[in-house]
Amino acid sequence: MDDAPRDELHALRMEVEKLNGHRMVRLHNSVPRILLLNFGRGLAFGLGTVVGASALLSVVVWSLGQIDFIPVIGDWAARIANEIDASR
Repeated sequence: MDDAPRDELHALRMEVEKLNGHRMVRLHNSVPRILLLNFGRGLAFGLGTVVGASALLSVVVWSLGQIDFIPVIGDWAARIANEIDASR
């Protein structure tokens, strides 16, 4: 009966050793590395947000510019399209 806690403790130590050797733990083992990874993730997220928003906004403005049968929206979208063309 006295061997059960010792065996469980040994099994627990083996699992902790296995977890400490995991790639994710080794990757996040250093503060500068974590900062560099998070900086890269932030850059990628920001770039993706800007590119995605630009594409979505251009599609929305273009589709609103194609609406001619609703006078208020069509005129408004045409003015936006003219402003965009004028700024180029």
